[in-house]
Amino acid sequence: MTQTVKAAKTEKTEAAKVFPFPAFDLSKFEMLKFEMPKFDGAGFDMSKLEVPAALREQTEKVVGQMKEGYAKLKAAAEETTDLVEDTYATASTGVKDFNMKALELTRANMNASFDHARDLMGVKSLAEVIELQSAYLRKQFETMQAQTKELSSIAQKTATDTFEPVKGKVEKAFANAGK
Repeated sequence: MTQTVKAAKTEKTEAAKVFPFPAFDLSKFEMLKFEMPKFDGAGFDMSKLEVPAALREQTEKVVGQMKEGYAKLKAAAEETTDLVEDTYATASTGVKDFNMKALELTRANMNASFDHARDLMGVKSLAEVIELQSAYLRKQFETMQAQTKELSSIAQKTATDTFEPVKGKVEKAFANAGK
């Protein structure tokens, strides 16, 4: 390591011989001395500062607009919250009605199946089995069509009741936005 330092010093000395720089006596050069101005915050009285009337009016106007915008935003948020709550309640009621009806129809179908099985147990001939089975299938097909109509009616009513208020609010919002 010492050899590296000596080699670097030798290179500097050789460079100084090739490019001679004048010697400066730094003691002759003085750094400028100055003091930073002191700011006394307590001595600075804001009450003496005058704000131009135009700036004051503009500031009051902007603050008024911000308050008005906030009030509108708050009212819209409250309306939206109420709408979501009402929509959820309507949808929940509709889904509950649909599920109750589906359970009722399932119970009726199960009872019909058990009745059919009981009837099949008392059959004496193959012709009676075919007759009972075809009558049962025909009746169940008609029943299933009626049940499907009932359930789809409940689902459609639930969808309409749920989304009609939303549709109205969205139309009202677009109408207000266009003003």
